[in-house]
Amino acid sequence: MPGKSRNRSVASIRRGRSADLDDLVALETQVFASDRMSRRSLRHFLAARTATVLVAEHAGCIAGCAVILFRPNSSIARLYSIAVAPQSTGRGLGPALLTASEEAAAVRGRKMLRLEVHENNQRAIARYRKAGYRQFGCHAGYYADEGDALRFEKELTAASETG
Repeated sequence: MPGKSRNRSVASIRRGRSADLDDLVALETQVFASDRMSRRSLRHFLAARTATVLVAEHAGCIAGCAVILFRPNSSIARLYSIAVAPQSTGRGLGPALLTASEEAAAVRGRKMLRLEVHENNQRAIARYRKAGYRQFGCHAGYYADEGDALRFEKELTAASETG
């Protein structure tokens, strides 16, 4: 059956709602030891016209999320955060959220998606490279642990034409 091995999750991805706030705060706490989004930030992003919050649901629970930011009059979107609950890793939710983030940016007319990733997060770095992202910069000492943020970007034209 085509695509069966790629769709290891039986998850749906949808736009976040204000009712998701408690679950999103809990997810941030589970996934990130530091550099977490606050309840206030998440509430803002859920309501803001300059942000899209996507959630991945699995078995009736929020198993992951992505936050995409949009600056007015810019052709670039920023993947501000992407998170998958530890108990949901290995189900393809990370790649699914990444693809959905690219689609959300393309739908809003953005030509490029940019993101930052901790220099020690080799799994995510490999995933981004595999998905067609290229490194274009580095923010020294960006994270709370003084780790560097590697900056990646991907042109979305081809993705929006094929997606």
